[in-house]
Amino acid sequence: MARRAAAYQREHPDVRLLRLGVGDVKGPLAPAVVEAMAAAVAELGRAETFRGYGPEQGYLFLREAMAREDFQARGAEIGPEEICVSDGAKSDCGNIGDLFAPESRVAVCDPVYPAYVDAAVLAGRAGTYDPATGRWSGLVYLPCRPEDGFMPRPPEEPVDLVWLCSPNNPTGGAATRGQLQAWVDYANDCGAVLLFDAAYEAFLDGTDRPRSIFEVPGARRCAIEFRSFSKTAGFTGVRCGAVAIPSELVREGQSLLSLWRRRQSVRYNGNSYIAQRGAAAAYTPEGRRQVRANVAACRRAARLLLEGAEAAGLTAYGGTCAPYVWARVPAGMTSWSFFDLLLREAGVVATPGSGFGPGGEGYIRFSAFGGEETVRAAVERLRRL
Repeated sequence: MARRAAAYQREHPDVRLLRLGVGDVKGPLAPAVVEAMAAAVAELGRAETFRGYGPEQGYLFLREAMAREDFQARGAEIGPEEICVSDGAKSDCGNIGDLFAPESRVAVCDPVYPAYVDAAVLAGRAGTYDPATGRWSGLVYLPCRPEDGFMPRPPEEPVDLVWLCSPNNPTGGAATRGQLQAWVDYANDCGAVLLFDAAYEAFLDGTDRPRSIFEVPGARRCAIEFRSFSKTAGFTGVRCGAVAIPSELVREGQSLLSLWRRRQSVRYNGNSYIAQRGAAAAYTPEGRRQVRANVAACRRAARLLLEGAEAAGLTAYGGTCAPYVWARVPAGMTSWSFFDLLLREAGVVATPGSGFGPGGEGYIRFSAFGGEETVRAAVERLRRL
């Protein structure tokens, strides 16, 4: 995608490309976050307040804020001792596999955020790749259909690990409480562990859909949750995230929380004090107001993108609970041929759905992170096209 767009730009330097592909925030950081990080830098510049290695699980001031605001305020019983801070959810999603046996059977959504599949491939759990089907032999693929809001149903067979993401990347779908309860019941019945990616939970404001898997009864015995400041507080370049692992989550007599802490202490020296101070500032009254304003602006852009895609004649989904719009490509076209058409005829860069697995073929993903101005311009070009 990036190479094609770059090649087109070299050939047409006068065309302003409108980039709605990569889900990267455009900033700026909230003022309260910037002030907190600047104060942290000043602390490190004085001998009496300098800090060296911090705790591998993260500073208590951030873990207490996360436990209080992200979990306990919503009725989820997660304490600061069950939260481990990191340099971002993507690292955690790749590293969590270290806790499980190599032969663990992994289930992934289809379409899916590619990092989950790649993590299984790197760990040797994916088997062999079949280019004819676009699937790996060792993975269990869970179809995500429009009639289910693009959320998967539990499989008939037992598995060991299940990747879930709500709100979902790439489809923009969000799981209902009933859908998540079905997954928790399934996992507790067969002993599976749910790996729940909540990177986009801030986009669920105003809905009754759970923003944490631990709002669902029984989840403490079967789930791990990944949280991120990237899309909420604009930390894609700052880097800060966290994993919540309940003390009750035990497999084969081992506490997964204890194993994760041990893993982090061996391979990780903790996230930056500066980043953690900035993250904690997002929970202050002023910081929360500013961060919510940034998220609200992205949600407005996503709504404009959804309405614009529909006005252009596309069948589109998402755009309300997530920063992505997931649209069917016109009849007779593939994801890549429609990508090329948008690039060539409209100067709009999107992401072909086939990049998210075989179930993504026939779709294209638009990102609202480009901002309202870019989205408005792209929508106008889509309508003309």
